[in-house]
Amino acid sequence: MTTATELFRSARDFLLEHREDYTAAYEGFAWPRPEHFNWALDWFDVIADGNERTALHIVEEDGSEVRVTFAEMSAHSNRVANRLRELGVRAEDRILVMLGNQAELWETALAAMKLRAVVIPATPLLGPADLRDRVDRGRVRHVVVRAEDTGKFADVPGDYTRIAVGAAAAGWLPYEDARTASDTFTPDGPTGADDPLMLYFTSGTTARPKLVEHTHASYPIGHLATMYWIGLKPGDVHLNISSPGWAKHAWSNLFAPWNAEATVFLHNYTRFDAARLMAEMDRAGVTTFCAPPTVWRMLIQADLTQLATPPREVVAAGEPLNPEVIEQVRRAWGVTIRDGFGQTETAVQVSNSPGQVLKTGSMGRPSPGYRVELLDPVTGAPGADEGEIALDLSDRPVGLMTGYHGDADRTAEAMAGGYYRTGDIGARDADGYLTYVGRADDVFKASDYKISPFELESALLEHEAVAEAAVVPAPDELRLAVPKAYVVLAAGWEPGPDTAKVLFEHSREVLAPYKRIRRLEFGDLPKTVSGKIRRIELREATAAGSEDEYREEDFR
Repeated sequence: MTTATELFRSARDFLLEHREDYTAAYEGFAWPRPEHFNWALDWFDVIADGNERTALHIVEEDGSEVRVTFAEMSAHSNRVANRLRELGVRAEDRILVMLGNQAELWETALAAMKLRAVVIPATPLLGPADLRDRVDRGRVRHVVVRAEDTGKFADVPGDYTRIAVGAAAAGWLPYEDARTASDTFTPDGPTGADDPLMLYFTSGTTARPKLVEHTHASYPIGHLATMYWIGLKPGDVHLNISSPGWAKHAWSNLFAPWNAEATVFLHNYTRFDAARLMAEMDRAGVTTFCAPPTVWRMLIQADLTQLATPPREVVAAGEPLNPEVIEQVRRAWGVTIRDGFGQTETAVQVSNSPGQVLKTGSMGRPSPGYRVELLDPVTGAPGADEGEIALDLSDRPVGLMTGYHGDADRTAEAMAGGYYRTGDIGARDADGYLTYVGRADDVFKASDYKISPFELESALLEHEAVAEAAVVPAPDELRLAVPKAYVVLAAGWEPGPDTAKVLFEHSREVLAPYKRIRRLEFGDLPKTVSGKIRRIELREATAAGSEDEYREEDFR
């Protein structure tokens, strides 16, 4: 066992030992900072040696399934690494990987790490325009995609190796050739812990996607904090619902569960079916479960009692989770969804860890290894009761990106003054718990009062008619701006003046006068391919005006 492995295991075991003792974990944890580290070689292959436990379990919609042991995954990734090396993949070459939830995705990720290549994850939902941007700005040298997606690259120029997974594709090399390669892999040199490992294109909810650079330390080691937040331990079966290509998939379908030596479980489906998902969770024995708020909101529309054996730990990430959803799951499953806050740029920064007192609406306390400050919105000084969530760089957390690749100015802006600035606003109470207020560019003023869209959305979701909601400012001559809600209705409710009247009445009952919803519109919410609400589109639509809008004053 290498020194790097020993350092990593010691840090991991410390967090496992103090899994439900936040104070001891936070005060005693120290990031391992090895000079050289390759997670695939120094951790995964070590825990996989002779290990016949299931590392990956995938159930398809038709009922077929794939199970891969730790030992098999190690050998398979060695074969893929050897084949990629034959095809010319070298250290720091960029590989765009666009695969679904299939075993080849994990094999390729591990193989690329072993070769010291840089992975650019991409969701299969991307189209040619997005792919041209990624190939160009990412300086892609090699592409690994599903055979059915090869046509998307017909108009994507570049001198890159083309490898197709699945059926034969004209002009593409078959991934299957890797199956005959040697299952013994010899690295061609040491891996620096600070060498680049991943380049992530952010989801772009408000602007052109940024290119986030992570190292062989920042994500693999950084996600020890994510493992701690989820509450994972060896032998767990973990289900995380996230699309491949996005950071949360790496968080909770790769690094966090395998840091804990847990099984990664997935159920592939074309259309979300809550009953089928719960049946598969029961059958697979899922013990830990993570899902984005969108999925949680769909789940509570179903009969949650269909799940005979609820998971031990349940968490949510991606966007803040509304208290009403948390309460419904608690009543049905007897467990409490624990919120967490992080970004593509980091691992989980703030979270409700297992065994701790939870405060309604709070996203918890700083994760072990993170020194979180709130910067005053006027002076930029730390110590504010409410302000921009920032990480203290005097003790730089391992789980923080190198920076925005190819954009020194944006990196300098994000790291200015000795803090990494998240662009999110939070509030801290006397006990150190942090509550999410909103994106800095989402918070707005109405009648000179500051409005947090999240707070108003949470209030709307308390009503049975509301499945999803998003609040943005609407121009108003008197108040400058007023809150406007875009609402997706729950089953059994019809859009129209009667429902609008009911929701306006609900708003008046549960919100202070300055916070009330003044305008309302029904319809779907625009989202990124990663499932986040594109508020910029809603703000633009609101500014343009709509004939489908209802106004509170019309119902008085």
